[in-house]
Amino acid sequence: MKAIRRFTVRPVLPDPLRPLSDLARNLRWSWHAETRDLFQSVDPERWAASDGDPVRLLGSVSPTRLAELAEDHGFLHRLTEVAGDLDEYVTGERWYQAQPGGLPAAIAYFSPEFGVTAALPQYSGGLGILAGDHLKAASDLGVPLIGVGLLYRHGYFRQSLSRDGWQQETYPVLDPNELPVALLKEADGTPAQVSLALPGGNRLRARIWLAQVGRVPLLMLDSDIEENALGERGVTDVLYGGGSEHRLLQEMLLGIGGVRAVRTYCRLTGHAEPEVFHTNEGHAGFLGLERIAELGDQGLDFDAALEAVRAGTVFTTHTPVPAGIDRFDRELVARHFGPDAELPRIDVGRILGLGMETYPGGEPNLFNMAVMGLRLGQRANGVSLLHGQVSREMFSGLWPGFDPEEVPITSVTNGVHAPTWVAPEVFRLGARQIGPQRTQDAMTVGGSDRWDAVADIGDQDIWELRRVLREHLVDEVRERLRASWRQRGAGTAELGWIDGVLDPDVLTIGFARRVPSYKRLTLMLRDRDRLMDLLLHPERPIQIVVAGKAHPADDGGKRLVQELVRFADDPRVRHRIVFLPDYGMAMAQKLYPGCDIWLNNPLRPLEACGTSGMKAALNGCLNLSVLDGWWDEWFQPDFGWAIPTADGAGTDPDHRDDIEAAALYDLLEQRVTPRFYERGEHGLPDRWIEMVRQTLTLLGPKVLAGRMVREYVERLYTPAAHAHRAMDPASARELAAWKARVRAGWHAVTVDHVETSAATPTAELGTTLGLRVRVGLGDLGPEDVDVQAVSGRVDPEDRITDAATVPLKPAGGPDAEGKWVYEGPLALDRTGPYGYTVRILPTHRLLASGAELGLVAVPSEEAVEGAGVLLR
Repeated sequence: MKAIRRFTVRPVLPDPLRPLSDLARNLRWSWHAETRDLFQSVDPERWAASDGDPVRLLGSVSPTRLAELAEDHGFLHRLTEVAGDLDEYVTGERWYQAQPGGLPAAIAYFSPEFGVTAALPQYSGGLGILAGDHLKAASDLGVPLIGVGLLYRHGYFRQSLSRDGWQQETYPVLDPNELPVALLKEADGTPAQVSLALPGGNRLRARIWLAQVGRVPLLMLDSDIEENALGERGVTDVLYGGGSEHRLLQEMLLGIGGVRAVRTYCRLTGHAEPEVFHTNEGHAGFLGLERIAELGDQGLDFDAALEAVRAGTVFTTHTPVPAGIDRFDRELVARHFGPDAELPRIDVGRILGLGMETYPGGEPNLFNMAVMGLRLGQRANGVSLLHGQVSREMFSGLWPGFDPEEVPITSVTNGVHAPTWVAPEVFRLGARQIGPQRTQDAMTVGGSDRWDAVADIGDQDIWELRRVLREHLVDEVRERLRASWRQRGAGTAELGWIDGVLDPDVLTIGFARRVPSYKRLTLMLRDRDRLMDLLLHPERPIQIVVAGKAHPADDGGKRLVQELVRFADDPRVRHRIVFLPDYGMAMAQKLYPGCDIWLNNPLRPLEACGTSGMKAALNGCLNLSVLDGWWDEWFQPDFGWAIPTADGAGTDPDHRDDIEAAALYDLLEQRVTPRFYERGEHGLPDRWIEMVRQTLTLLGPKVLAGRMVREYVERLYTPAAHAHRAMDPASARELAAWKARVRAGWHAVTVDHVETSAATPTAELGTTLGLRVRVGLGDLGPEDVDVQAVSGRVDPEDRITDAATVPLKPAGGPDAEGKWVYEGPLALDRTGPYGYTVRILPTHRLLASGAELGLVAVPSEEAVEGAGVLLR
């Protein structure tokens, strides 16, 4: 019989065990080994059955066992120690508290998904795992972050396979009462709520669940409450599900409702109000509108409020392709705002203006969430150096007249949270070398360029560690493969072969990620005979573990999964290549350490960063990857291999895949497998071990989320906080009025004449020339503009590369025609083809960049007569 209602019965812990409840509710246990060990000792069998989730464990332990533990002095002593350690971790001073003053009092970090632990399945892939690692690293560093997301009742889907290898999805219902979260409550004990107005007089209400991630609170909004109508209850049903309106409501709830949730949390707990708001991808972009509305209620007009909001906003883009950005029909957006819906006091036209693609190549009827994110954030970044470059080109239409390299989008390369992703065996080896505390500090705070202590670890120890990790992976794979085949309908008698799947002494390659087409799951299958030869080589075989989910609506991705599964089902190779369904954090934590090679073969440059290879590297796994994302930035032959790419606009996609697959096979046959299997005089693969050592020594400190969060603090959060403080109401009004005046008068800003003291088209290195420029400023004055000489080497089309800028100064007042003369030196500090130009930019003390307004004036053809190109 089916229950008509479900509820959770919680155990009553004896008084001496009460700290267990606090330990279970703080997700630090997900990356703190001592806490997990303590919970495991409560009941090892139930711990395994609960998949390492303390909340589920405590809900299933018998009262008899709890009574035993309440009398167990050894257990109580450990409990006191672990609880005391958590208290010190949460309240003590950390890296952030030791920094000089001026740092933000708090930062609100918004993301549509957070991958903190498998016990809180609120993530689909890299974006969510990155967000979870960001919170954990912020906690370790003491950064006063508040995370904001949604609580999806079905999370992301669970993946299984049909008998013929087709992906199947299920959406298990998550009961928040069985998750490591707690309701945020008002002082009178009622659940705190936020509410949004919907068209037609309806409302969307949401409760706020709190997950405590170490020191960092994570607020998660949940619309599945009785006060909502049926349609509104389903807004937070599934991550990345539903049609356009469903997604729009999710993103309005995340952005607008999220700001309201932050205000509620700060009011109820006394937490400092955020000075900086960080939008992790465009999904949360509406948060800027809510903050404009807040300032409007305090008396600021829209333009001044926009400047105030921009000053304290950081926007991070994660996608290198326009198709990866959420875009909505303008009419759909317009219907959800204005007098009869949300933010009634803001003109709908102003809201639409923030997201419309009003630039060359844009679709003017579409509202683009990333475009809104960029217009609402004074600071923006991509997530690797290459992705920053791709983003500057992709969004350059928002800054017309500027070369892509001057578009104000910087980059902070992603990192991963080492305590989450490093295998306990790797941590113990480090601790044996330099002690547990120094190992912990190296993995969390970071700060050094090298982990030189790795040099002192013996070759034998490194090789034994790698074999132990491989052995663990083999056990894990066999267990998961058996479960998968049972789900596919196989009986026990059919599965004897699984005991021989994989070999702990064979070179093991891992490939696990989401399955959009650009990640090329099946590139390894381009030449199946050649792959079979590699898998079955008599002396130097390889084995491959593959995992990944296709989006439920992506039949093309599902076909790729099926193609791979069918190959892996072939009795000739199924002991050497496996596909594991339902890739998630729990699987990943076993997979990364157990592989010798991490394979990544996306279409360059479509991988924004790609952090799975970083997690593998922290465990001594070598990377074999296309030069994309982070690997393009940090690849060295010392710690992996680069798969050559067949770039070029004219390359046929099929031909390109053939070329790059052939390059992959060549690397495996000629360089990777020989190095793994060749033995030195002591019977060890000396050259392979040296690459593992170099990976840990040089890559280890770079790929840390601690390094990433410190960069955000120093390069983005702190400047944003300073800009926020400078943007008081009077300054915001001043800047808004100045921008309006500059935009209105810019048509009259001209470069009328440029002359130089050079008499010939060649000059000697080290010469300094005099530049004299006559400009028109219209109604603007010299205090409103920056007149610059821009110089550098020139390419065959006379485009200036690696440009340097020098400010020019007014040589007096305006002449009889109202024109100004600017002068300045031009130092010829480079040989070869060299050129210069002159430009005028707006300037104001409250701008973050000269490109901020997207306005620039350059010489006309007539103005440059005789100005010359130098040193050709």
